[in-house]
Amino acid sequence: MKSIYLLLLFPILIFSQDDLLSEIDSDSLVNQYATAAFKGLKIVNFESTKLVAKKELTFIVSHRFGTVKNGIDDFFGLDNAVTRLQFVYGISDGFNIGVSRSSYLKIYDITTKYRIFHQKENGFPFTIVGFNALVINTALDKVDLPLLEFKNRLGYTAQVLISRKFNSDLTLQLAPTFFHDNFVSIDEQDNSQFALGLGGRHKLGKRWSINLDYGLHLNRAETSPYKNPLSIGFDLETGGHVFQLHFSNAQAMNTNGFLGQAEGDWGDGDFYFGFNLSRRF
Repeated sequence: MKSIYLLLLFPILIFSQDDLLSEIDSDSLVNQYATAAFKGLKIVNFESTKLVAKKELTFIVSHRFGTVKNGIDDFFGLDNAVTRLQFVYGISDGFNIGVSRSSYLKIYDITTKYRIFHQKENGFPFTIVGFNALVINTALDKVDLPLLEFKNRLGYTAQVLISRKFNSDLTLQLAPTFFHDNFVSIDEQDNSQFALGLGGRHKLGKRWSINLDYGLHLNRAETSPYKNPLSIGFDLETGGHVFQLHFSNAQAMNTNGFLGQAEGDWGDGDFYFGFNLSRRF
């Protein structure tokens, strides 16, 4: 696995130009390969099997407000918002690299995403994409943790994203996930954790879709206060942009965070509103 993580150490930022309108009606097959299974790089929280095209740069602004549970006291979460800024670049049509910074725990991450198989008409029935991330938590404080070392700030993610586009409206995805944090705040929690992501997209119209994803944590400590993340969202496609509106019981936006530290409870009305806005160059 070390060889996979070495790929994460080469972030490149190069600008080029494109327009998302060329994809809006591309729901058929191009060269017999399934296209437009997802329009966003994420379903809601989970990565989708979509990749950025070769020599294309996508800039993503992700915003997640605080919980709506407190109502007007903090203006339904407005006072406790977090933001993530991310760049994703296509080294090729099948290989992307990315870098981001989130105000949630002051997390930086470096990512790779690469296509292994492509769904094909009368051929292979799924698109399979690999995703890896190196996470750096800079919020950990040596005042509170005097034995803290740099390695304790690190976390890792490895995912296999398996999607199938059933028709022009419906795509479903599975995401077996391994993630590891060198530091965990709950003593009983294993540093290495496993989850299964489930998600999908259904078109509501030419430029609208409804998206849903859920993360089933497989070895969460019994004493953990955290929940499995359940998220629902809507994608709106416009020229040069994909605008995603969503609700989730997880405020963190990186994989280790929303799978390992989702604090909200839908049953108690404890969830977060947010959005992703992406722009291609």
